[in-house]
Amino acid sequence: MVIAAKKTSQVFTHMAIAFAIAYALTGSVMFSGLAIVIEPVINVVLLPFHEKGWAAFRSRAGSERERFTRAAAEKLSQTAMHMAIAFAVIYCATGSLAFGGIAAILEPVCNVLLLPIHDRFWDRLELRSTGQHRAA
Repeated sequence: MVIAAKKTSQVFTHMAIAFAIAYALTGSVMFSGLAIVIEPVINVVLLPFHEKGWAAFRSRAGSERERFTRAAAEKLSQTAMHMAIAFAVIYCATGSLAFGGIAAILEPVCNVLLLPIHDRFWDRLELRSTGQHRAA
């Protein structure tokens, strides 16, 4: 039960970050609400193609080091894709390269900073619910 609540909370945290950034840049509640739907949908549609391509590329790695390097490159590519989508959504809404650039940088940075805090909270809650904190 806690795992399902954690995953749901992660989705809402992502959406809240996207909403706050879109609202700060556009001043529109309606667009910000639309942006928190559009951006994840685009990511969800494109991510399987991205992963499939990278899986094929990783499978041709010869050594463990090369596999690690390719996995790291995949994560960088995934971050770049996410940033490009954030940029495009805000740019389309505002027509501003500057606002698109701000969104492309702010959203991943906010996610990287806030989601580990979010996850630690839920991990502690999960430990409490299973009684494991007493055994430690």
